[in-house]
Amino acid sequence: MNVPNMLTVGRIVMIPLMVVSYYWFGVGGKTWAACLFALAAVTDWFDGYLARRLNQSTALGAFLDPVADKLIVAAALMVLVEAYATPWMTIPAMIIVGREIVISALREWMAELGKRASVAVSWIGKVKTALQMVSIILLLAAQEHPMLDWSGIIALYGAAILTLWSMVVYLKAAWPALQEKR
Repeated sequence: MNVPNMLTVGRIVMIPLMVVSYYWFGVGGKTWAACLFALAAVTDWFDGYLARRLNQSTALGAFLDPVADKLIVAAALMVLVEAYATPWMTIPAMIIVGREIVISALREWMAELGKRASVAVSWIGKVKTALQMVSIILLLAAQEHPMLDWSGIIALYGAAILTLWSMVVYLKAAWPALQEKR
């Protein structure tokens, strides 16, 4: 177990800590949840950087990293959908989670065909992820700091738009393979 993999596992451990903080720590709990999510977002970048820089990329890390990302984002979005209880929060959350399911399945299928590189992470996906992380941090914290609410919602809708755009880019890249007869 190397340092990048420990950071990834740490991100998975942060999921229940974030949820517990959000619901049970009373005043300040939502801010703690936002801080834990922010820490997870930083470790997401940092574990990849360290794995490349220290030449410590592993199959375990390649598998766990996207799983950890999707799990913590889905958990945070579920908490936010429940907290806001409005279609204005539910719709972008559904778009984000739905896209992750579609693209994960597409990548797995393309890998079976030996064409995984055609659906590799693009710059749109990286910008989408950054905006998504910022929006979730703001929205978690907005429960105790309402001045962050609208900026978080605007960032979430920006992330949802980039989510759709990146999904179209990935599907377009995979379309020739999707058209092939089996």
